[in-house]
Amino acid sequence: MWAYQKKLQYPVNIKRKNVRLAKYILSQYGGYAGELNAALRYLDQRYNMPDERGKALLTDIGTEELAHVEMISTLLYQLTKDATLDELRSAGFDTAYVEHGRDIYAVNDNGVPYTAAYFAATGDPLANLSEDMAAEEKARAVYENIIDLSDDPEVTGVLLWLRQREIVHFQRFKELYDDYKKMGIGKK
Repeated sequence: MWAYQKKLQYPVNIKRKNVRLAKYILSQYGGYAGELNAALRYLDQRYNMPDERGKALLTDIGTEELAHVEMISTLLYQLTKDATLDELRSAGFDTAYVEHGRDIYAVNDNGVPYTAAYFAATGDPLANLSEDMAAEEKARAVYENIIDLSDDPEVTGVLLWLRQREIVHFQRFKELYDDYKKMGIGKK
């Protein structure tokens, strides 16, 4: 089990409402390259890793991704806090508002609901790690696109930090992949 600390990994203290920017960031909550998807993928795949090192890595990164979900949720809340219905409507949140009010709901920025079909779990550690590396690269690319659209330095700081973690996760998965490949681990 994990010890939970009531502290975000990186501080999120957004002072300026920006509903449009929140709409873009929503993709990193419930989108195919988002933090929720990564957390569930890694926590699911860890059971089929052939050794404790692989299980530990997927557990560590999977739980860190849950912390990133919390950071994204905090960003979304702070960026939309006190938004009027007109502001929600003009940013495209009106359809979500109909069913979910102001709750954060796992969808991408186009309103497509999260689905576990976003990730592959093959039963092959090498194939799964390849999928995980690709997922980290996709998440990095999405963060870079959102950073390009951000006009708020406080938000950009959080996004840059999260982007950097995607790079670190990719590197850690690549190291494990390379080691497993040398060991001949994987379906034949």
